[in-house]
Amino acid sequence: MTAVDLAFDEQEYLPAVAQDAETGEVLMLAYVTEEALDRTRETGYAHYYSRSRDELWKKGGTSGHTQAIEEVRVDCDGDAVLYVVDQAGGACHTGYESCFYRTVDGEEVGQQVFDPDEVY
Repeated sequence: MTAVDLAFDEQEYLPAVAQDAETGEVLMLAYVTEEALDRTRETGYAHYYSRSRDELWKKGGTSGHTQAIEEVRVDCDGDAVLYVVDQAGGACHTGYESCFYRTVDGEEVGQQVFDPDEVY
């Protein structure tokens, strides 16, 4: 239960942005359900909802690259959340620190910190 009214969409999802607590870098965008948000608040670790796998998942459950929650914020409309996190390892399943590691022109601006073939 939250003190703020949340405006989940018709599929009962909210977009969730993960931001590095130390650097302020945007790490990733995923989606949460009410259950994912509740698990995040209960455990202190980021949980999301995989729309492609149709399941709840803990970030880092397979890779060990977890996101410890420093704070959960809600935007002004209540239709998005921000997870301010302490990221262990890379946030992106492709091995990069952030999922936002390239420009729209394809230039790599991020750093790969692990080999996904060795992790997954």
